[in-house]
Amino acid sequence: MISVTKLLFAREYFGDSLRYTKDAHLQRNGAAAGLGPVVVWNSTRTCNLKCRHCYMNSDAQKYQNELTTEEAKRFIADLADFKVPVLLFSGGEPLIREDFFTLAEYAAEKKVRPTLSTNGTLITREVARRIKDIGIGYVGISLDGLKDVNDKFRGVDGAYQKAMEGIENCVAVGQRVGLRFTINKHNFLELDKIFDFIEAEQINRVCFYHLVYSGRGNQMMTEDLTPAESRAAMDIIIKRTKDFEARGLAKEILTVDNHCDGVYMYIQALRAGETDTAAQIEKFLARNGGNRSGIAFGEVDPLGYVHPDQFTQHHTFGNVRERKFGDIWQDTTHPIMAGLKNRQPLLKGRCAKCRFLAYCNGNFRTRAEAKTGDFWAADPACYLTDEEIGLAEQTGGNGR
Repeated sequence: MISVTKLLFAREYFGDSLRYTKDAHLQRNGAAAGLGPVVVWNSTRTCNLKCRHCYMNSDAQKYQNELTTEEAKRFIADLADFKVPVLLFSGGEPLIREDFFTLAEYAAEKKVRPTLSTNGTLITREVARRIKDIGIGYVGISLDGLKDVNDKFRGVDGAYQKAMEGIENCVAVGQRVGLRFTINKHNFLELDKIFDFIEAEQINRVCFYHLVYSGRGNQMMTEDLTPAESRAAMDIIIKRTKDFEARGLAKEILTVDNHCDGVYMYIQALRAGETDTAAQIEKFLARNGGNRSGIAFGEVDPLGYVHPDQFTQHHTFGNVRERKFGDIWQDTTHPIMAGLKNRQPLLKGRCAKCRFLAYCNGNFRTRAEAKTGDFWAADPACYLTDEEIGLAEQTGGNGR
């Protein structure tokens, strides 16, 4: 996760204290010294929508053997013991779980900050109030464009309108709320409209996700952005973030699942002669250390299995029904877990030779594996040129 706001303006939001502490890049089992990782719990696979890019292959049917309330409480208590700072309730649609509020409140009592990733369609005014009263730190509502584009991707007519009502209900009760927007060929031209939207709707935060080829998202591999489109998308994000700052609008802008975004920001700042900004960006990138799936970020699926992140559920390290999460997280007997703790010697291709490897850490492994079959191959979604990463100097080539 790259905080565009933090890199450009050194603004401080909650997650920045986990991403950009001085020793973050040195950790092997958590987000910062003395803490465990941020954990996303896909608490159910059941969902009332059927999104084209869903990494969980979720739909409206009921799935068996998901963690019970008591098992989930024991899991949350284990997270507290391991000093996990944040638990992100996700799905499927987490609000479908009848015990969601019980479990979110339990997490808050255990000093594990509960956050929520939802499609927003079930957030009535009363639900929004309960979310606020429990102390859920942040609600992320997924939209993939404005009305027609979003409903096409979500697989249900009216999903956009229901999500809008959910956003409005959160804003009305003072609940911190943001958008989660997955960029692809069909919606990246709507980025300017999305910035207009979050301003008009008084939304606090937006996360622009890069497509990861996992679950149904595997079928969209050819619908990912080209390098030129990725660069154009980042140019819009940078420009509009600067515009918000210039007008005194407090909005947290982030990109997710492509760590070359931060490097691109650094390169662009240098090209613009913004040397102080470039130095600030480089400082924060060095502190963060790039992708930290399997280190500072982990996932637990509806059945209790532990994975490096929500997109990498085909690699499993243990089950929280059988062992404490912290014990599983520190166990490096699985070669993928061991590799993720210290991945740079294992990386191949452009990633291995990149002069910015310390700032990116090989980007997203699942995308590389989906494209090549090799978990340690170069991430195909890196849009930096050979010249920019120093590869042309090594080979004498002319770049991508």
